[in-house]
Amino acid sequence: MNISGIPLLSKARLKRYLKLHQKKCRDTEGLFLAEGLRTVRELCMSMPSAELLEALLIREGSVHDLGFAGKWKERICSMTESDFSRLAGTSTSQGIIGVFRKPDEEQAERHDAGKEKTASFIIAFDDLQDPGNAGTIMRTAAWFGCDALICSRGSADPYNAKSVRSSAGSIFSLNLSLTANLHEELERLAEEGFAIVAASLGGRDFREFDSWPAKLVLVIGNEANGVSGPVQQLAHRLVRIPHKGSVPRVESLNASVAAAILIERLVLGQG
Repeated sequence: MNISGIPLLSKARLKRYLKLHQKKCRDTEGLFLAEGLRTVRELCMSMPSAELLEALLIREGSVHDLGFAGKWKERICSMTESDFSRLAGTSTSQGIIGVFRKPDEEQAERHDAGKEKTASFIIAFDDLQDPGNAGTIMRTAAWFGCDALICSRGSADPYNAKSVRSSAGSIFSLNLSLTANLHEELERLAEEGFAIVAASLGGRDFREFDSWPAKLVLVIGNEANGVSGPVQQLAHRLVRIPHKGSVPRVESLNASVAAAILIERLVLGQG
């Protein structure tokens, strides 16, 4: 025990948690790491089930208001400075890390139970590779009330530590799913009445559309190559964000910025 009465994290558990920096271990264990007071607090407050918090890890000497974690005192452990530095994903850590379980489909359904649904809006990543972009888009999607996120096999892992930090704790606000074949998944959604909208520099100016379907999927493509050809062919609408002036000053927008502009338009401009 340390001087504050909080038990010290065992070496065995530290070894187990260090492996969560690898995607294959996150998938096997069904766990992921979240770092920083704001991110950890938001995840704790939005958990669909209390079972999803495995541990709260506090660096010795750190001072935090853990009022939000009052019901999970038995899951709090302290860590030495050196051990915490090994586990932390940033060089200027705030001294708190949460270890969370990925929600399963049943937990997500219980979380959504009773919510009135008048429209459905899904984000799909088509090999979006930067975890910072992925997390920022998740945060934006949660703000605008998007329902779900689908990630292709080649996309950044939404449970990557950088993605989780960039999402600012919003990861439990969306139903996340991974698909081995995004094209087939989009075909299935199209059959269910979803309109597939893909961001493309060759698409129509989004301002040309007076209204948007109540059920739609917005596809955000790879940072370098955009939305793949097969997905573009499947899309009902290809849209682009107009630039000012006759010639753009830059080649393109950052993927997360472009996504934010389109999400705002598609959500608030639905007819």
